Order: sequence, then structure tokens, then C-alpha cells
Amino acid sequence: MTETATEDRLRALAEQAGRELEDAPALDILTWAADTFGKRFCVTSSMEDAVVAHLASRAFPGVDVVFLDTGYHFEETIGTRDAVAAVMDVNVITLTPRQTVAEQDAQYGPALHDRDPDLCCALRKVKPLEEGLGAYDAWATGLRRDESPTRAGTPVVGWDARRRKVKVSPIARWTQDDVDAYVAEHGVLTNPLLTDGYASVGCAPCTRRTAVGEDARAGRWAGRAKTECGLHG
Repeated sequence: MTETATEDRLRALAEQAGRELEDAPALDILTWAADTFGKRFCVTSSMEDAVVAHLASRAFPGVDVVFLDTGYHFEETIGTRDAVAAVMDVNVITLTPRQTVAEQDAQYGPALHDRDPDLCCALRKVKPLEEGLGAYDAWATGLRRDESPTRAGTPVVGWDARRRKVKVSPIARWTQDDVDAYVAEHGVLTNPLLTDGYASVGCAPCTRRTAVGEDARAGRWAGRAKTECGLHG
């Protein structure tokens, strides 16, 4: 099968599944992905929590969980990754950018995240993920429609045109209350920063605590129009 034919087949599969699985439970969506793609399916996780990784491990024990180590993470985020790898039935794979932070500083100058956060995200997140997903036909995310206006239209299964892969968002229809209930019921690991004033956890230089009533992602790139790193749009 040619590359174009494969891409057309995957796109059609994503569109059909998006319609048929819209009202399906998250575990059923992940079971469909595991049955359909096998080892060519993975979960990506920022290690804000391990909810999707936990769900996926129930559908597909030993599933690959891909984590982007940007070099700027909080210690708590790295600790969460290590704990997930130690206690859950998943295979954690850590991706890193081509350049270390020091090498990036030498080429672009220090604190690129302050001067050009879009470029910094492109170098340390978007490009490494595109390269790391090369072995997969489908990937799962923890995107939820209630997180921000930019995510309100997230399909449970859709087509990632940039990477030419099927993109699965099994908890797209969940609310924060749903997430909290699942964490409590299953004892799922969460990043300690979530109980220290952070509603959303990204790279340390670009993440702050949020105030009561603020949007969950208000602490990301605060004071800028930027609301997404570029991984999801």
C-alpha cells in the first residue's frame, strides 16, 4: 500500500471512529485504539497526571507512554514520570530535543522562552514529538473540551493532519470533576504541583500558579496571547 493510500485509510478510519465513538466511555475508546493499532499506538503524557496512561494500561497493558523532557520541567514533573514508570503497567519513553538547554542558549541566546516562546516550544516540544511519533499510526492525548476555548471542539478521535496520524482524546468529554473522581477511585498518580496552586503544569519558566476563578490554563505563558505550545494546533 502506498503512503498516500495508507494516509487516506487512516484519515477515513479516524473520521468514522470520531462519529461512532463520540458518546463511548473513555476506556472503550482506548480499547478500540489498542485493538486497531496495537504496538503502533501510544499515549503522550505531560505528567500533569497519569489518568490517560492509567486508562490506557487497562486497555493495553504495557502501552508506550511518551513523555517530552524539554529540559525545563519542574522536579515534581520528572518525579511523577519516574513514579509512573515504576508503578504502572506501561512503557515510559522519554523524548528529548536535539539540543540541550545549554546548546540552545549558545545558538539562540539565553532564555529563549522569554524572548520567543513559540520558537522555544517548536524546538523543545513540537519537533521532538514529530520525530518521536514516527513509529506510530495513532497517539492518545489528555485533551479535554472544558480546559479552554481552543480545545472546545476536540474530537474523541480525529485526524492529525500535521503528523498524518490518528489522534485519540479519550477524555475529551470529561470535566475536571470527572478527572478528580477517576483519580480518587483508582488512586492515580498526579503531579504534586496540582495541590500547590498550579491548575496546569508545563515548563517551569512559563508556568505560574493560578488564582481562584482563573481559567485552568491562565498560568501558562501568563501575560501573553499564547495559550498553546503548538503540539495540538
